[in-house]
Amino acid sequence: MPHVAALLAAGGGTRYTADHHKLLGTLRGRPVWEWSLQHVLAAGFDSVVVVTGAVELALPDGVVACHNATWRDGQAGSVQVAIHAARALGASAVTIGLADQPFVTSEAWREVAQAPTEHLIVIASYDGVPGPNPVRLDAQVWPHLPITGDSGARDLIRLHPEWVCPVACLGSVADIDTLEDLERWNNC
Repeated sequence: MPHVAALLAAGGGTRYTADHHKLLGTLRGRPVWEWSLQHVLAAGFDSVVVVTGAVELALPDGVVACHNATWRDGQAGSVQVAIHAARALGASAVTIGLADQPFVTSEAWREVAQAPTEHLIVIASYDGVPGPNPVRLDAQVWPHLPITGDSGARDLIRLHPEWVCPVACLGSVADIDTLEDLERWNNC
């Protein structure tokens, strides 16, 4: 079965107050989303899907671009687009992360995707704290994921802890939600 990753890059970024979308903000010389995509691509997946929405991204060749027309309705729609793409690519699981989390390393993506476990959900853990991104979702849980709203797998993880296996990872799930976040990380 192919290993498929999906990077969610569809949201509106409403807390970011600059005149451009947060994913286009420059972090250490490059747009935020490019850092996130670079880590996913370096992790060695068979296919990488990027779910877009509010802003167009100039994706490199070989990346599967999927547009979420309902991006304004919340993250659940983007997760559903990612699941649909993974299913079309013949995957039995998909590893999902967020484009506004540029410090999730390629090693974290790889560790979560390749974790040897019988659990249906694998989440990254950083310094003993569940991330939870990236998250690997087995096809058996796909029908249980929300189809509307602003939640991905969060509620499923909370409701079914017996399905979840945390994997210790290096990196950070710090995200770029505000202009202040971007400024802080550019000054580190």
